[in-house]
Amino acid sequence: MIVYQENKMQFLDDVRNDMIEEKIAQKILEKLHRHTPESELRSWMNSMQYMYRVMECDKIPDDSKIAIEYQLPNTSKRIDFLVCGEDENKRETAVIIELKQWDYLEKCPEQEAIVKTYLNGRLVKHDHPSYQAYTYQSFIEEYNESVRKHDILLKPCTYLHNYRLKDNDDLTDPMYSYYIDKAPIFVRGDAQKLAAFIARYVANANGNVLYHIENGKIRPSKSIQDSLSSMLRGNKEFTLLDEQKVVYEEALLMAKKSNEEKTVYIVHGGPGTGKTVLAINMLVGILNLSQNVLYVTKNSAPREVYKKKLNDGNYRKAYIDNLFKGSGVFVDSLKDDFDCLIVDEAHRLNEKSGMFQNKGENQVKEIINAAKLSIFFVDDHQIVTTKDIGTSNEIKKWAKKLGAKVYEDKLFSQFRCNGSDSYLSWLDNVLEIDPNALDYFSDDYDLRILDTPQEVFDLIKEKNEFNNKSRMVAGYCWDWIKDGKNNADIHDIVIGDFAKSWNLGSTSTWAIDKDSINEIGCIHTCQGLEFDYVGVIIGDDLRYENGLITDFRKRAKTDQSLKGLKSIYKGDPKKAVKIADNIIKNTYRTLMTRGQKGCFIYCTNKGLSDYLKERLRQAKR
Repeated sequence: MIVYQENKMQFLDDVRNDMIEEKIAQKILEKLHRHTPESELRSWMNSMQYMYRVMECDKIPDDSKIAIEYQLPNTSKRIDFLVCGEDENKRETAVIIELKQWDYLEKCPEQEAIVKTYLNGRLVKHDHPSYQAYTYQSFIEEYNESVRKHDILLKPCTYLHNYRLKDNDDLTDPMYSYYIDKAPIFVRGDAQKLAAFIARYVANANGNVLYHIENGKIRPSKSIQDSLSSMLRGNKEFTLLDEQKVVYEEALLMAKKSNEEKTVYIVHGGPGTGKTVLAINMLVGILNLSQNVLYVTKNSAPREVYKKKLNDGNYRKAYIDNLFKGSGVFVDSLKDDFDCLIVDEAHRLNEKSGMFQNKGENQVKEIINAAKLSIFFVDDHQIVTTKDIGTSNEIKKWAKKLGAKVYEDKLFSQFRCNGSDSYLSWLDNVLEIDPNALDYFSDDYDLRILDTPQEVFDLIKEKNEFNNKSRMVAGYCWDWIKDGKNNADIHDIVIGDFAKSWNLGSTSTWAIDKDSINEIGCIHTCQGLEFDYVGVIIGDDLRYENGLITDFRKRAKTDQSLKGLKSIYKGDPKKAVKIADNIIKNTYRTLMTRGQKGCFIYCTNKGLSDYLKERLRQAKR
């Protein structure tokens, strides 16, 4: 999606008449349904004046197309400025320009492609501008099929129009030469040089280029489970963008220094911010440092899926099993047994371990104790059972007690749900998880509220035929029939004429098994994984009756996620209701954010179905 697009002459007129920032803001309101903060308006006002001087060049065709704020496929990231046309050989071309208002920069000698600069008054780490521009090019080439089909040449560069280059400047240090060669740097005083760079690749106008880029068919996103084997063989399967790259490099630097001090690294991130992609990249990167590192999750489903995908003849079973561990195996570990433990979905950690929850004291404590460096990926809004204790506060508490230095970072970029910030914001608002979340919804995500579960299933089955990456899930409101847990013909979930089985108890790889399309998954078999499309049945534990209500009494008797709640209710009903309310809403938020391209919903409560439909209509208006 492109926010602003015009030809060169119209762009010059818009800047000359002081209309450019207003036009961009209006397009953002129309297309993204959000108002632009004053600081962002000032940023455009400043940067576009500099781009005006660049684009005045007579050698850049008047009819060349300009795009501002182009959103990268499947993400919430946007490219600042594109100039499109064709070169002298009639090849379709687009120049990608990453604009920076920086006037100060320090190199980070121990980290690849990372620098320090002042943002919002603080000295912070950031991707080197050339790395950022280059990865945007790589991302488009990877996901946009039209770019490959039409052999569109993408030429990235970066323009730091406030930056005065000094002799032996850190910005152009040889350590960044690989990325600077890919994406040249232009600084204050380089307007003519940048214009010449653009004119070299955009010698003639061609209106088709921008059309091909914006309307190109987007390839399905890579899933971590499909790319894992290649990554462990040293291939780069995922392009790390912006803060992802910073967090990755921070983790590697901490691993290199893990003998100096005991360290805990907390990485916050909501659904789809790439936590698992980063965790696996860190696993590979730290393995390459010849360190003793493991990937840890409480939930067995992601581990078993990854193990099955790695069972391709390239690795011994023992090697695979030793890389992926459950969170309860560190009860008897000695202090600093491991160089690094990477804990994905850390919010799912429990206090006790073992089959009967009778071992150990606290899994957070045991993991921090066992590792020189422990990395926790956390989303406090994905706590879905009464046993989940892995909050960021709990991690910090034990880090302090065990004498570990704590560092924190946050992931903002959205890579799931088609990169739709609006869907996640709308969802948090509607489920009353975050009342401050914006109540808007753009058309960048396929969300449908349907009237029967059969409609949902039919759609999911149709989508699944393409690549076996669509599944149906449900809230835990139906008992798991013990005698039929391995028989798909015995139906646990019955809604009128619709009848399906919970995912079979004999497999923990339901998310990728071909026959499992006819089974329905639960929170425990899909959390930490993703699909192209997800169908969600919302049970009677979430209803709308003159307001949104949750009801833990409607959960299945076999549901262990609310175990102990009745005892809490007897002593403190308000506390129990609040705990259940958070868990139920978090559960549906997690289920409804498993789909990369779309989510199809059926509600057993008609009041909730009508409410969601109306909220969706209002948000789109």
